[in-house]
Amino acid sequence: MNQELVVISDEQVEILLGDLLEYYGYDFTGYSKASIKRRILRLYGLDKQLSFAEFRYKINNDTAYFKRFVEQITVNVTEMFRDPGFFKTLRDTVLPKLGTYPLIRIWLAGCSTGEEAYSVSIILKELNLLHKSLIYATDINPAVLEKAGQGMFAMSQMKQYSENYIQSGGTKDFSSYYTANYSLAKFSDELKSRIIFSTHNLVSDHSFNEFQLILCRNVLIYFDRDLQHKVLSLFDESLEGLGYLALGSKETLDFSPLARNYKRVPGEKIWRKVS
Repeated sequence: MNQELVVISDEQVEILLGDLLEYYGYDFTGYSKASIKRRILRLYGLDKQLSFAEFRYKINNDTAYFKRFVEQITVNVTEMFRDPGFFKTLRDTVLPKLGTYPLIRIWLAGCSTGEEAYSVSIILKELNLLHKSLIYATDINPAVLEKAGQGMFAMSQMKQYSENYIQSGGTKDFSSYYTANYSLAKFSDELKSRIIFSTHNLVSDHSFNEFQLILCRNVLIYFDRDLQHKVLSLFDESLEGLGYLALGSKETLDFSPLARNYKRVPGEKIWRKVS
């Protein structure tokens, strides 16, 4: 029988999501069903599971496998200075406006392996604002946060990251920010010194501070409308007046009742809280 035909039913997907909530407190019920199902099927095939029952048993009883499961069904696609135009707007428009604050608090929600956090840190340093900034980089997935905390990325990516950096308005030699360590580029401790990596579940955890800038790019696209609304409300609660909210290129605040309290920054998916 063809492996492709080993199908996990929608009902079985619901059972797995119920288990995650019951055993681990991870609530994936508002995530896009099609996207989650696709990821579960992929993992099921990759690990050549023998039966759904065995797959379920392993997720619920083997903590190492559970970690792998969560890693596979949460989305971790990221690069440094991804969408350079977005980072150029941060550099030219948003961060200079926040430069007058005694302390700039930034929340990077869904930070994955940390590329975006280090990108923001580099811009802050170049604007001479890093010393008075704090970046709270959060993710639901502890394994990616562990990687983010190391500040090490594949050397093979540096050419692309350097090009992104220059397109985003960077003028320094990008390689001055890291040291080559065999196949890895290790980013400087100074960049990491103002980043706090911690787990946070956008679905079930509360606001934990007041921020002047919140970035959550390409996370909401995986949520259904109700969950998007819930998360946007959480951001709204966590954002100071005149603070900025940045979303991904396919995401918007336009359909939210909160939209009337925000004014969009021209050209990018960035909104400023005006009331």
